[in-house]
Amino acid sequence: MTGSIIQGFAMGVYLFPHSIPSGGGAGLAVLLNYWLHTPISIGLWLSNFFFLISSVHYLGKVSAFGTIFTITVTSVSVNVFQVYFISPFSSVWIDLLVGSIILGCGVSILLKQRVSNGGIGFAALAIAKYKKIEPAIILFWMNGIIIIITSYVIDWIIIIQAIICQWISTRIVSWLYSASHPKKHVYTIAWRKKN
Repeated sequence: MTGSIIQGFAMGVYLFPHSIPSGGGAGLAVLLNYWLHTPISIGLWLSNFFFLISSVHYLGKVSAFGTIFTITVTSVSVNVFQVYFISPFSSVWIDLLVGSIILGCGVSILLKQRVSNGGIGFAALAIAKYKKIEPAIILFWMNGIIIIITSYVIDWIIIIQAIICQWISTRIVSWLYSASHPKKHVYTIAWRKKN
């Protein structure tokens, strides 16, 4: 739950006020807000729920229930933080930096607990499980495609901001994930380390 609240804080206070999508589900939420004036918190829940349902058979119902809980807590947190908090900074670029770092911390907490940060994160965990690929890399590419579409529809500057957000947050996720899952060194007959 802590990871969900942290990522909701990053989105609601630093990223969404500038229409910066923090990922694929957030990109779809921004699009729903742009086209249908749907509140971002509801759009975030709906888009993540769609991705979750489409990949539930890969990770099982237990993980799905945890992800539904995560999606719900994040969406409620986004709504609360958007209403009651504002960024202390007046620069979109500082908000982008701070929001991305906080977002990466929240997502890494969720991934360490083997809980997805949303429907797309759920799909990324499913792919990582079967393809033996680091979840942060999968998240980057899946989210990137949706962000490109969002930027094309709304404003091209969003693509730059979203890519920076994705790069920073996935670097944080990768760093924190690797720190908790260190590579095992194998020694050969010559006693040299192989990674």
